[in-house]
Amino acid sequence: MRSCLSSSLAIPLLQKVTFFRLLQSTMKINIVGGAALIVSLTLASLACLEFTVGDSNDTTWAVLVAGSRGYENYRHQADVCHAYQLLREGGIQDENIIVFMYNDVAFADENPRKGVLINTPDGPNVYQGVPKDYTGEDVNVKNLFAVILGNKSATTGGSGKVLRTGPDDHIFIYYSGHGGPGVLGMPTNPHVFADDLVNVLTEKHTLKTYKSLVIYLDSCESGSLFEGLLSQELNIYATTATDAYHCNYVTYCPGIFPNAAPEDYETCLGNFFSISWMEESKEIAGTLREQMELIKEKTFPLASRVEQYGNLRLNRNKLSTYFGKYPPNANFSSGKNKFLRSWSALGFVEDAQVVNQRDASLHHFWAKYLFAQDFDRKTKAHRDFVDLLGHGMYLENCFEFIGKLIFGMKKGPEVLKTVRPSGEPLVDDWTCLKTLVRTFEVHCGSLSQHGMKYMRSIANICNSKVPVDQVFVAIKQTCAAFPPNPWSSLSTGFSA
Repeated sequence: MRSCLSSSLAIPLLQKVTFFRLLQSTMKINIVGGAALIVSLTLASLACLEFTVGDSNDTTWAVLVAGSRGYENYRHQADVCHAYQLLREGGIQDENIIVFMYNDVAFADENPRKGVLINTPDGPNVYQGVPKDYTGEDVNVKNLFAVILGNKSATTGGSGKVLRTGPDDHIFIYYSGHGGPGVLGMPTNPHVFADDLVNVLTEKHTLKTYKSLVIYLDSCESGSLFEGLLSQELNIYATTATDAYHCNYVTYCPGIFPNAAPEDYETCLGNFFSISWMEESKEIAGTLREQMELIKEKTFPLASRVEQYGNLRLNRNKLSTYFGKYPPNANFSSGKNKFLRSWSALGFVEDAQVVNQRDASLHHFWAKYLFAQDFDRKTKAHRDFVDLLGHGMYLENCFEFIGKLIFGMKKGPEVLKTVRPSGEPLVDDWTCLKTLVRTFEVHCGSLSQHGMKYMRSIANICNSKVPVDQVFVAIKQTCAAFPPNPWSSLSTGFSA
């Protein structure tokens, strides 16, 4: 294994993050602590990185994954590109970095700076030089699992790069995108389900092709991917943006001061958790645990409920084992903005307002509506906003009705909202969950990124042991008319 760094280089870790005010408007969507939207974060992407730690033969690899598409999800690809730049600055070579991103944002018509992605308001172009290993339709579950397992023959399209790891190597996997109970979104269907992910990680462990594996997930309910599922025997340590029951948040959004996105941007620039660990990644030369505790302290009063799973002994490992070693005075990741500060020091804990990730697209369309200068653009933005809001209401009504048909008028809502005790997986029968998700989407249309939160409702139906045929009948009775595009599963594909 080739050494990429001199042993004299030191590694630091987190920068400071600053606070944003929310877009002031008459919208009444998920108001937190006062009046405004909530900015979510998400776990952003995965990449493959390699370097030799000290004088040993240990090699570190990384996989970076952006789990969405579309300009309104700008932040996920910006998060992943930022992570790539951090790894490169730490001495990781391109040949050891594997990047999954749809790659439809940098040159999108809506992007005010073509070929440029920024992750902070005054930050550098993080898109420059990022390898395009898997883009477009090649950003899919099949390729992701093949890459993790090092099975090049199972990949389709893309660069064909996979984790060529051995028993002494370290792996870092990072994801930023949308999620829900037991699921991570992908820009092309189907999505990543928790049981499938853990099965792949278990197979990776069986192959004896890593010494340690660290995962950062930034999505809503990201803790549910590992809750009750990830055995410490796999020697895997996972940090998630939130627990199994809450959503994550996004930041650097239009109209949210004092750290709003630049005036020409109508979308949020980063997920809160992702921005936090990357902006702080050079402030301290410490351990994974020290990083996690610092992020937890900084973000919890406002938004994220950062959690850890798996083999917690691994959190004693040095950050440099997974992120590389940064030269003294390295400063690529930040502009003047250092967002992550102690909220109590700012005095904003009481009235802090951030945007929930599930409202980020609504925030985007509303910003487009407010800032539009011509009538046609304003009209389209308003229509997109209303359509998305209507889709959310449609899904809510569907599940409420299905619950009442199966369990009765009074018990239905109670069953669907049940939360299992900590330490238990989301569902006992994952095949049942996927079958009912597929059945719902056949008759009622796509869940989409905004309907992932209803995975818990579907899981609760499975856990109740109701005969599947009875559930099929309830779904068919609920959705007499198939929803039109863009919410048709015929055009978007199926989540499971």
